[in-house]
Amino acid sequence: MKHLGIGIGWRPEIARAVEGLDGIDWVEAVAENLCPGHLPDSLLRLRERGVTVVPHGVSLGLGGAEPPDAGRLADLAARAEALGSPLVSEHIAFVRAGGALTASPSLEAGHLLPVPRTRDALRVLCENVRIAQDALPVPLALENIAALIDWPGEELTEGQFLSELVERTGVGLLIDVANLHTNRVNRGEDPAKVLDELPLEAIAYVHVAGGVERDGVWHDTHAHPVPREVLDVLAELASRVTPPGVLLERDEAFPPAEELAGELDAIRVTLRAAKPPVPSPAEPGTPSAPEDVGRSRERLALAQTALLSSLTAGTPAPAGFDGPRLRVQARALAAKRADVVAKVAPELPEILGDGYREAFAAYAKARPMRGGYRQDALNFARFLLDARPPADAEARRALARWWKERAGARPPGRAARLLRTLTRAA
Repeated sequence: MKHLGIGIGWRPEIARAVEGLDGIDWVEAVAENLCPGHLPDSLLRLRERGVTVVPHGVSLGLGGAEPPDAGRLADLAARAEALGSPLVSEHIAFVRAGGALTASPSLEAGHLLPVPRTRDALRVLCENVRIAQDALPVPLALENIAALIDWPGEELTEGQFLSELVERTGVGLLIDVANLHTNRVNRGEDPAKVLDELPLEAIAYVHVAGGVERDGVWHDTHAHPVPREVLDVLAELASRVTPPGVLLERDEAFPPAEELAGELDAIRVTLRAAKPPVPSPAEPGTPSAPEDVGRSRERLALAQTALLSSLTAGTPAPAGFDGPRLRVQARALAAKRADVVAKVAPELPEILGDGYREAFAAYAKARPMRGGYRQDALNFARFLLDARPPADAEARRALARWWKERAGARPPGRAARLLRTLTRAA
């Protein structure tokens, strides 16, 4: 694997701070937030200085039952080429379900959800990875995710699942040590045991991030300082192998530049203190031949759709799942949706004020996301106009104006009548 060094997740909110940090060898940028023909000036300046930029995808859903979307793969490939990246990364997760394989409406999670560690899921994931590898101009690395829930009837451990994935596909691994810690708290998985079972030579790079524990559940927030426990998992990994790259992630509640620099220094100290054994030459994996995955896709599709429907549409919990834990995950998904909708449509929380969160929770309770976040914002506004118009007259008028400017087509039913009344009054 290419040596990357020490890096940090590039985000527009901290672009200036990232440019000013000393000792940054590379950055990682969320692929879906980049336009190949209009790259941010900050990333261009970093590249001119010799800083490597790696696009990190979040929407492929390679762990889903459907084959990866050709358009999404082409977009990821275009970003890698525009940035001159040595590799790209994604997640071992599913983000949508339903559709043709289940003859049901498509559902979007709006978040990364865990793949069952079963032979069916592994078979489908390997085939999806091969499709992605064929479409991408550079090597692919896949990240282990944090999870609040366990699938019933799992057949493999996390380490076994990742090891077989690498053996069958030759894909690289992006090991998130914060996610290993999260799964220790939430699922009782020992990070050391996971690391013992991994093909360490397949590690492309490592993520380090912060989180917080509430009521016995660890939330991988990327909005808190990196705790000692996560650095300890990094030390555990570094005692086994020298990772080609280590990257600090921060997505929310961005601290001053000096705090980011301090966290990077803590990562450097942790790596220097570790004394990995002398590596033995590793035999490169040979990807195995594709398998017939048709029936596996169908079974996985049904299972993932049932789970996602329970999490986003309020349908009963599938058999074998922990009901209370599913409710925690459902609230987390709804909160994530509310956060992102507030970013893509900041006028909505401004119009609704303190009532925004409560109103969005009422909307999301039995209304799964079926499109992107911008469509979710429009659907939320329609819900408010149709069923729960704000009590304040000015807020109602502002919401109606916002809808009219963005929705295009006339909204149906009561929403249309209310819109005509309010926009005339305005």
